[in-house]
Amino acid sequence: MDDRELHQILKKEFGYQRFRPGQLATIKALLSGQNALSILPTGSGKTLIYQFVGRIKPGLVVVVSPLLSLMQDQVNRLRLAGNSGVAMVSSLLDPVSRHELINHLDHYHYLFFSPEMITNDWVVNQLRRVNISLVVIDEAHCVSAWGPDFRPHYLLLRQVMLALHQPTTLMLTATAPPRVAADLVAKLGFADAAVQIIRQSVDRPNIFLAVRQVASEQEKLTKLRQLVTRYGGRGIIYFSSRKLATKTAEWLSQETGMSVAPYHAGIDAVDRYRIQQQFMNDRLQVICATSAFGMGIDKDDVRYVIHYHMPKSIEAYVQEIGRAGRNGQAALALLLYSPGDEQLPLMLGQVKLPSDDVMTAYQQHQLELASLGDSAEIIAFYLDHGWQPNQVRHLFTNRWRATKQQVGQMLTYATSSGCCRQQIADHFGEQLASRPLLCCSKDQADWQKKLQLPSAGMQVDHDNKFSWQSRLRDLFNLASKSSDHLDS
Repeated sequence: MDDRELHQILKKEFGYQRFRPGQLATIKALLSGQNALSILPTGSGKTLIYQFVGRIKPGLVVVVSPLLSLMQDQVNRLRLAGNSGVAMVSSLLDPVSRHELINHLDHYHYLFFSPEMITNDWVVNQLRRVNISLVVIDEAHCVSAWGPDFRPHYLLLRQVMLALHQPTTLMLTATAPPRVAADLVAKLGFADAAVQIIRQSVDRPNIFLAVRQVASEQEKLTKLRQLVTRYGGRGIIYFSSRKLATKTAEWLSQETGMSVAPYHAGIDAVDRYRIQQQFMNDRLQVICATSAFGMGIDKDDVRYVIHYHMPKSIEAYVQEIGRAGRNGQAALALLLYSPGDEQLPLMLGQVKLPSDDVMTAYQQHQLELASLGDSAEIIAFYLDHGWQPNQVRHLFTNRWRATKQQVGQMLTYATSSGCCRQQIADHFGEQLASRPLLCCSKDQADWQKKLQLPSAGMQVDHDNKFSWQSRLRDLFNLASKSSDHLDS
């Protein structure tokens, strides 16, 4: 198909007049049978790419995605667009329903899987029976960034692709510097020449980048309250601590009178879904969240993203601040930093390994899973897949070295006098074509006087606000009784 035909399909089938940067190049690569890695900023319409290809090419589109909420959101959107053959294969389905779905793959056009589900041998064997037109690996940076730490099943996708006779593959991500891009392509078993890389700049000129250094935790809280009061609703505040996210949400609600709620993996799924929908529908003004919140949140008018704690890497930071200002209007990304903040991501990045003797005994079925310690499930994954204890130790030693380097880069971003935007561009190997008039706090010392964020009316659910104050107290009391930790 030529460009004119593709534009006609875009207008007729999707109602858009033009492709966003990166979309057309990716679609043309996939339609020609070329694998593609598309590195496109948050809000650039990555999901349209595989929907477009799915409209043209017959066969099953398989999407691998890391989060149930992200998959469910994409399934809902496809169904609303009139696609009936759409389903999600996840742990939320009871075994009978899951078995029935997998046994009737030819009834579907789009199927969404978690990495843990698609790497099941029975699922792979069933997929081999149908024509797969496209495999999509969403949030593909997880292959490189998360594999050794949290979601090691991403590392098995290479074997899945081979078993499926290497169907045309689309890898999607918003953040992958050249090192990560090369690593994830290699881990998925592709030769460099077999993958066309389509990269758009990570720079978002409408987002003002700010760092505020504070001397103490109390000053940080005071500054947070001032900013939230000044800029109003539609904001996300990120924490590395579930307990502090919950506690701060209650405190901000009381201090400002705004509708604020926490979001993290310690809250049950029903309440998390309710919070997400209330934020999307403007019934909550501010979310105090861990990294569990954000992927697939298609809200275009988030005015600010504030990091109360230092994120673990520049990549993670860019991913999270990309949720601000997706409608192109002015937005704020602010990192609050106090001396010593870098110790938290370092602490959370450590994995205590058991001795080689303990790992060997586990492999020989002489010890139970719990004997491997706090990170038992991650360590067991490698041991169960044939890794020797010395190989596991080497892997995690290298991962710890990389973690320290990433935290060091984030610390430089927080403490140096260099332009924030330039530092991010340098990290991703990009050249800045230009800088906005309001670029970053290191160029504009008086930025708070100059930065104006759009305002909009809110539909605050006051009844829900008061019920949440009670709910927050219960959550905080519960969290106080347990150890504090990071969400994956």
